[in-house]
Amino acid sequence: MFTLLWVLWALAFCLIEGVALVNSTRGDTLSEHVWAWLGLRRGGGRVTPKWTLRLARFTFCAGLMWLVIHLTTNWM
Repeated sequence: MFTLLWVLWALAFCLIEGVALVNSTRGDTLSEHVWAWLGLRRGGGRVTPKWTLRLARFTFCAGLMWLVIHLTTNWM
């Protein structure tokens, strides 16, 4: 059952990202959302404290590093 749910999740992601890529609207892809969340988009008009952006970037990078290690070594 979980395999089916993960496959459906992946298909939903592909559909959402595919539509976002085709329509060429700014700020709709996953990459553009992550860049906005991490304060990497220029000209957003929002002023976010630097410590908040650093914490968000550190947390994001640490999470990605953990995920790669977890998936490639079966550790934790």
